[in-house]
Amino acid sequence: MSLSLTFIAKKAVSTLLIPPALPFFVTAAGLLLLWRKPRAGKILAWSGLLLWLFLTSPIGTDLLSAPLERYPVITPQGLSSVQAIVILAGGQRRINEEFGGRASVNRLTLERVRYGARLARDSKLPVLLSGGAPTGSIPESALMAETFKTDFGLQAKWIETRSLDTEDNAQFSAEILKKAGITRIALVTHAAHMRRAVGEFQAAGLQVVPAPMSFMSDGPRGEEFFDYMPNMSSAYTGWYAMHEWIGILAQKIRLATK
Repeated sequence: MSLSLTFIAKKAVSTLLIPPALPFFVTAAGLLLLWRKPRAGKILAWSGLLLWLFLTSPIGTDLLSAPLERYPVITPQGLSSVQAIVILAGGQRRINEEFGGRASVNRLTLERVRYGARLARDSKLPVLLSGGAPTGSIPESALMAETFKTDFGLQAKWIETRSLDTEDNAQFSAEILKKAGITRIALVTHAAHMRRAVGEFQAAGLQVVPAPMSFMSDGPRGEEFFDYMPNMSSAYTGWYAMHEWIGILAQKIRLATK
């Protein structure tokens, strides 16, 4: 599947606006300004450093991720009110030596498939797997279907293979589901991604009961000093949260101009 210039440009801009690129470029711009405008250069350089601390420390990343994770875990009553379960792809690993060098789902997708499989087993509802091939030749939903069957012993009813992003997930999934007479779904994706995903699926004409998983915001901290120090886990949360906030902004602009 060939990627459009719009899709590539969107990904390139997004990469520049999220860590680690964003604090690096802010700091670098400040250092370059030091020779000609020392005051402005110092402000910019220190701003980049503070931004890096904010995006890698637990307190900062909690502030970013908590508003994204507004939906609670789905209840049995909520699950019983829907007609189908939709599980969104989250990427793939193109080379896996442990699987004979073949492509397979990545960690994010596996987490979604695992939780979706539990919901499907509990509810006996049909499942749609949604994900195209933005970074490889094999659609992510096809890899999800293999994992769904091989590792969890379940069969997906529908496999959506054309989508490249969350907007596509919603549009192409809605086409399949509406043909089957399905308008109310349980949507499975990461809690931080759910806010944007719900917006897209509602815009596509579906009623959505969120089924979020893998919450990233930790809530109140303990008294240990290291609970507040920058760490790899918080750095990942900062990256993910910034990606989602940029996606939500782009979504609002796009929907407002339609």
